[in-house]
Order: sequence, then C-alpha cells, then structure tokens
Amino acid sequence: MFLKKAEIFLLPVVSVFAAMLVGAVLIFAVGENPLAVYWIFFKNSIFSLNGIGYTLFYATPLIFTGLSVAFGFRCGLFNIGAEGQLYIAAMAVTLTAISLDGWSAWVVIPVCLVVSFIAGGIWGGIPGLLKARFGGHEVINTIMMNMIAFSLVNYLVVGPFHRQGTQILETDFIPLAARIPRIHALIPIIPKTLPLNMGFVIALLACLVTYLVLWKTRWGYEIRAVGISNSVSRYAGINVNKNMVMAMFIAGGCAGMVAISEVMGYRYTFHDSFSSGVGFIGIAVALLGRNHPVGVILAALLFGALIRGSLFLDLNFDHLSKDLVMVLQGVIVLFVATDKLFKKLLGFIKLPQ
Repeated sequence: MFLKKAEIFLLPVVSVFAAMLVGAVLIFAVGENPLAVYWIFFKNSIFSLNGIGYTLFYATPLIFTGLSVAFGFRCGLFNIGAEGQLYIAAMAVTLTAISLDGWSAWVVIPVCLVVSFIAGGIWGGIPGLLKARFGGHEVINTIMMNMIAFSLVNYLVVGPFHRQGTQILETDFIPLAARIPRIHALIPIIPKTLPLNMGFVIALLACLVTYLVLWKTRWGYEIRAVGISNSVSRYAGINVNKNMVMAMFIAGGCAGMVAISEVMGYRYTFHDSFSSGVGFIGIAVALLGRNHPVGVILAALLFGALIRGSLFLDLNFDHLSKDLVMVLQGVIVLFVATDKLFKKLLGFIKLPQ
C-alpha cells in the first residue's frame, strides 16, 4: 500500500524533473545557462509576493479546466471541449450580467455563478448525450463543438454585442454588481495591482466538492465504476448512459466556471480570444494531476508558475522566448503519458486505477 501511494506521488514529480532536464539540455544547446534561466523563471513566480499572486492568478482557470478534464476521465470520457465550453459560458455570463444591470449584487453574482456552470454544462452535455444515445465518440464531438463555440461567440462579439466606439473585439462591460472582489479586498498585504480574485477561492471549493462527489457519494462511485468498465457497470445495474451524460455535463460546468475568474473578476467584459488555450492546457493539468482534485491543484500551480516565469525570458535572455514554456509543457505531458518507463526505472508495481 505504501509503495502504491508513493508511486502515485513520485511519478508526476519524476516526470516534471525529467522535463526540466530536457529543457536544460535545450537551453544549453541555444547558448544560455540553464541554472540562470530557471532562477529567473522561479524567482519571478514563487519567490516573491507579487510572483506568487500572479502564479495563483494564472493557475485559477487551469484548476477549472483541469478539473473538467479529470471529471470526464473518471467516467472514461476524454473531454477535449473545455475550451469551447468556457467560451460559451463566458459569453453567457457577460450577457446575463449586462441584462441584470441595476439589480443587487446579492442577486446578480449568484445568478451569474449558476449561469457559468449551466452554460458550460449544456455545451459539455451535448457530446455526452451523443455518446450515450448514438455512440458518437466524445473526442470528435467535443472538437466539433469547440469549432461551433468559437464561431458563435465570434459572431456575437463582432456583431450584435460589440461594444460601440472601439475596434477591440469585446462586449460592453458588466455592471459593478456582477463583479467579484479581488483578493486584495480580503488580504490587504496583497498588492492592489494583482488581478488575483475570488475566482481562485471558488476554484479550490470546486475541487473540494468534486472530491466529495467522486469519493464520498454513491453517484461518484458509479461514475468511477463506469470509467473502469462499462460492461461490468451495466451488469451491476448502473445506468451507464445516464452517468456519461451527467459526467460530461459536470465536466462542461467546471470548464464554464472559468468565466467567474476571467469575466467577473478580471476583464469585466467578454474579450474575443481571451483564453489563450487554457482549455487545452487543462488536459495536461489533469494528466499530471492523475485526475485527482488535489493533483489538479498542484499541477495547475506548476503550470501557472511556468506561465508567469516565461514572461521574463524575453527580457533577460537573447536566445530564449516564452515559447520555452510550451516546450516544457509538451515534454511533461510526454513523460506523464509514458509513465511505464519511469515505473520500470523506479521498480514500482502497476499503478492502481
């Protein structure tokens, strides 16, 4: 039992360490000092209050999208559609908040929170329904739903809901009542300039709720059982199709909650192409986090630190750019996907499901 728990913890750590070694080789190959690069990297992401704040800020949407992918994985489903789900939810939250202008924050904020989850959930539930009812593969369906989502929100932000008087592709700003507070309002030592907001706290609560649902409820047991074996679950009397649809709905809802931090806590508007691919990075976060809420938090913090640190590479090195982070992310995923290699090197037994 101890070895199994150690394996679950050590394999992601070894994968990250191996990726850093590969990154060091690449950095040395272009003529830079790997130690100097990594020092600049982490000095500006985890060794200062400002850096930590930005790391948590960049990690917040990754927690939501990583949780989204992880929830689908637990039911044996591969949700590639987090990016589209969060775009749909962000637009839905923006339009809802604007339409409720003049209402009390005690009404507007809860309504927007619910809308973010439901809008993303519906967009994720459609591929789940197609999978359960017609056997359509969720990977193909979610990719196609992404394309529809991108086109739909682009039409809305370019056309009927474009903010007048600007060439920037964004909507009108949401009212003050729909905006959630920055962390500075609760912790005064946090600089006012940091965009870190209550979305981070909500992300942590979402991880807690996900853990309780998956490991402390009967429905969570059914979802994990379906993820292990559809046929055995059916034989045991579990409604496999229902669980597939609900799992994809929940997964889409988690991705949709990115709108809380990005729209309600940071931009205060829907800005076209605001995501920068966090829906897809969430796949790497879920894989590195072993599809567990705690692992998702830790993996999101790592990727948030990488994103924050990458911003200083262009300023301090002639032969490196922030694209190094994309290389490191890709190598981490490759090593996580080839964990059997590390299990053989470490002499561990088969990883438990």
